[in-house]
Amino acid sequence: QCLFRTDEHMLAFAEKVFASETKGEGVRDEISMFEVQDDCPILQQEMAHHLHTDEDTEKRKKRQQKCRTITLPSSMSDQARKVLAPVADVLFNIPTYLEVPDFQRVAIIGDYASGVTMDDFELSCKGVYRALTIREKYMRLAFQRFPLTTSQYLREIEGEPFKPEHTVQPVFTSPPKKGEDPFNTKCLPENLSWVARMKDGVIYTYKDAAAADQHKPIENMPAPDYMTFIDDMNFLIALIAQGPIKTYAHRRLKFLMSKFNVHEMLNEMEEMKELKLNPHRDFYNCRKVDTHIHAAACMNQKHLLRFIKKSYQVDADRVVQNVKGKDVTMKELFANLNLHPYDLTVDSLDVHAGRQTFQRFDKFNAKYNPVGASELRDLYMKTENHIDGEYFARIIKEVASDLEDARYQYAEPRLSIYGCNPNEWTKLSSWFNKHRVFSPQLKWMIQVPRIYDIFRGKNFVPHFGKMLENIFLPVFQATIEPHANPELSIFLKHVTGFDSVDDESKHSGHMFCTKSPKPEEWNIVKNPSYSYYIYYMYANITMINQLRKARGMNTFQFRPHCGEAGAVTHLLASFMTADNISHGLNLKKSPVLQYLYFLTQIPIAMSPLSNNSLFLEYAKNPLLEFLKKGLMVSLSTDDPMQFHYTRVSLYIVIGQCYLGSLGLRCP
Repeated sequence: QCLFRTDEHMLAFAEKVFASETKGEGVRDEISMFEVQDDCPILQQEMAHHLHTDEDTEKRKKRQQKCRTITLPSSMSDQARKVLAPVADVLFNIPTYLEVPDFQRVAIIGDYASGVTMDDFELSCKGVYRALTIREKYMRLAFQRFPLTTSQYLREIEGEPFKPEHTVQPVFTSPPKKGEDPFNTKCLPENLSWVARMKDGVIYTYKDAAAADQHKPIENMPAPDYMTFIDDMNFLIALIAQGPIKTYAHRRLKFLMSKFNVHEMLNEMEEMKELKLNPHRDFYNCRKVDTHIHAAACMNQKHLLRFIKKSYQVDADRVVQNVKGKDVTMKELFANLNLHPYDLTVDSLDVHAGRQTFQRFDKFNAKYNPVGASELRDLYMKTENHIDGEYFARIIKEVASDLEDARYQYAEPRLSIYGCNPNEWTKLSSWFNKHRVFSPQLKWMIQVPRIYDIFRGKNFVPHFGKMLENIFLPVFQATIEPHANPELSIFLKHVTGFDSVDDESKHSGHMFCTKSPKPEEWNIVKNPSYSYYIYYMYANITMINQLRKARGMNTFQFRPHCGEAGAVTHLLASFMTADNISHGLNLKKSPVLQYLYFLTQIPIAMSPLSNNSLFLEYAKNPLLEFLKKGLMVSLSTDDPMQFHYTRVSLYIVIGQCYLGSLGLRCP
């Protein structure tokens, strides 16, 4: 007799499938056993049944209990018992903290096979180990993040005990309590008589002017060593080019991706069930932070259009410009442009980045000018103009108000410091305090465009060192004497980090090496290389962080645009120096760097909408691939004004396109 008998329901279903297959070779419908359509009613019914029943869960628990009590047959030979006993230990003796109810796990047993020869495997491990220690060293120096798990394994390799207190973390300003004034200057530390001065492109802190003359900086504030940095960078350049390590990293990444795919196949429905059973939490009320957004484009197109029309209705006779000593009202400004705000539409505003900007960074930047008029950009999207950036402040506060209404959305807008004038910080902080541009939903980033060649060509700065000094010296002075620079000190409390921005596809022709001139010696009308910029920004941020940490102030992260275009060495320089990066598309070109970014869990804020308009089509974007391999990726908007027509954030739509499963979108 047959021990297992097919029930009537399954027989009826089998008959339907058989009948459908005998209709003809060209006939395909919703019950084809090979091509089940997404809208198949049977599939939807089974999914709904699975999500609303606990029978399967109970059955799996009973089966799991039986498996745990399984015994090896007495007739089994001793040799077979020795082979199967470790397997049973792996499958059934699972530590309690690894037990996840109702989720299936894959166990890989047997000898470890790396897919390469033993010699290549040892070479790869030694190279990866040194690369990890290099990043850990530079992250500790700058008070930036390094993952605890990786640090624990490194200490284990070195035979040293891991101590959590030895780890370093950035220091952030806590949000003000209810009723507390975020612009209060009474809580600032007292002034000190210390002196900050630049030497070889890096600003040091001294106890007095005499110590500065003798170059005796304050102890316990070490600067990164230039020669050591170059040596570490050369090692990493050689590492990512070695064939055995590339093979090893490639195979490891494929394994990680396969592991994710198996997990998704086994547990997707269970994850959906867990999500639906989680009270008071869904995709819309889990907290989302836009970590890559430029302040000048933080509004959507309809918002900007509405604001322009409203400002014209209210302030048509207001003086908004002064051209060659002559005051110009808003009405006259629009008349000179042969425009009337009433006739403007989202299309005629012409700030949307489309296919015409692909591989054209110059055209993309031109989209910041509404109707192609730089006068309107100066009026509505600048902090420094005839009306002291009032309109720009009002637009940002309206965007912040929308975020506050949404409650669970946050952003870190980027404001620019160019380095061509030492008063830029004073003007920016004055704008921030005067218009009280504060919101609990916002923190601020400072972006530094890599356009030294333009400033040098116009004689704004005599050399690259002066540009660095204009960018960083005011921050040192506000840290040493906060009460002498109260507005800047308050503004810096709400700043989380620095960014380096510009078109990465531009090739400078300079190779950063031991023979590179010092910043004070770089006086030619030519831009330094990306790595040169990155090193000196990192070095100065490191010195600022050490000073601010000693003073009990918040520290800054270094978070450059990186890997959007250009050479993979950009990603290598950021691996050494950056807390996290934006874009990271070129990681797909280097399996070794991709594996290192995975091991160190460097956050990558990716912007498929922006990439589609500049460097990479949607279909080729590696966002989902990176996520499946375990890299720490997130979605960001970059420039809502160029991509968003309405208040609906399109990065949520893109999330649905790339990360179809709700279980993928929420993390």
